[in-house]
Amino acid sequence: MPNVDTARQEVARDRVDQVIDLALPLIATPSPNPDGDTRAVAALAADLIKAHVPGVEIELHPGSADIVNVVARIRGAGPGRRIVFNGHLDTYPVGTPAQWSVNPAGEARDGRLYGRGAADMKGGIAASIAAMAALAEQRAHWNGEAVLTLAGDEESMGSLGTKLLLDQVPHATGDATIIGDAGSPMVARFGEKGFIWIEISVEGKAAHGAHVHLGANALDRLRVALDRVSALRDLPVNMPDQVRYAITGAKAISEPLCGAGEADVLSAVTVNIGIVSGGTSPNLVPSTAHAAIDIRLPVGVTAEAVLARLRHGLDLPGVTWRVLRCFEPNYTSPDDELIRRCAVAARDVMGTAPAVNMRVGGSDSRWFRMAGIPTVVYGPTPYNMGAPDEYAEISELGIVSRVHALTAFDFLTKQASSR
Repeated sequence: MPNVDTARQEVARDRVDQVIDLALPLIATPSPNPDGDTRAVAALAADLIKAHVPGVEIELHPGSADIVNVVARIRGAGPGRRIVFNGHLDTYPVGTPAQWSVNPAGEARDGRLYGRGAADMKGGIAASIAAMAALAEQRAHWNGEAVLTLAGDEESMGSLGTKLLLDQVPHATGDATIIGDAGSPMVARFGEKGFIWIEISVEGKAAHGAHVHLGANALDRLRVALDRVSALRDLPVNMPDQVRYAITGAKAISEPLCGAGEADVLSAVTVNIGIVSGGTSPNLVPSTAHAAIDIRLPVGVTAEAVLARLRHGLDLPGVTWRVLRCFEPNYTSPDDELIRRCAVAARDVMGTAPAVNMRVGGSDSRWFRMAGIPTVVYGPTPYNMGAPDEYAEISELGIVSRVHALTAFDFLTKQASSR
């Protein structure tokens, strides 16, 4: 029997062909959200896992009539910790197929995996399944359990997917979680910003544009309200030093990949006024107006602090507002064992150490961190995500799979932890 070091080398072996063999049928099985029907892709995923992961235990867990989730488990040589891989089965809609220059149902060519969900995140799911297969083949060398949870509704916030599994399936929780959602192999993500979506409705009084003194312009009232919301950008941020230092330290690697200014965005409240509407004609005073806004919160600003500012600032004539979605910022300590092991595994696979940073977008990682489970997001770079010709680099998917497998193997074999 090979020793642990030899088993570790085998776990880290390149399985990129297996990843593509898994990803292509997943991409070819539509699961757009909306409408969010994941029955077919969940059944397919279960079959693929059974075919590729020896000794796996697998269950399907409906969240609704159309949303189906998958839970797969393998066991090691004896009792120990549990590590959970997580991914989401739903994708953005294809949109207009004629705008694609490649098959949106998936194809691999020129070093790229194309198709809806290739980067977000059926490619990442395939990488995690291949990682599970690698662990299963070396189960004699690690203790505990490895679990893969595939959620059906991440794009609609996960209440019938990851949240349901965490609430109802005991082995869907664990000691650590790895998620292959969109990102970059050069960045291990340990946290993400919170967000509040609000909708503002404004009532005015209609009048002719020549007689503005007889009306009350709803758009003028809305402009005042939007200025109050935009002022949230100046809220002070009480960010823990370890998070701030991590963001600063990651800048040299992360910003060339994700865009100049990422560190500033991660460190401040941002406000995006996404929808504004009102009025029917230039010569009529609008009687109603509407806006929808996405507010993102860095670590160090609570949702309640923002909501308190909104309650005060939007106490204006004719203005009503409501919260559509609300989640706190969340993070795992960048010094946590899981984050360190992921960074070491990435260095061992790539030959260079990745950055360790926050993530600007949201993911189901929030549910695990809210449950107190250390979580890292480590996935491929997304290209054209949500747009025509979505793709991920095949080489990156291979890296992601190897890092997932190696991180889990090290976590389950080196269980003398400081946590």
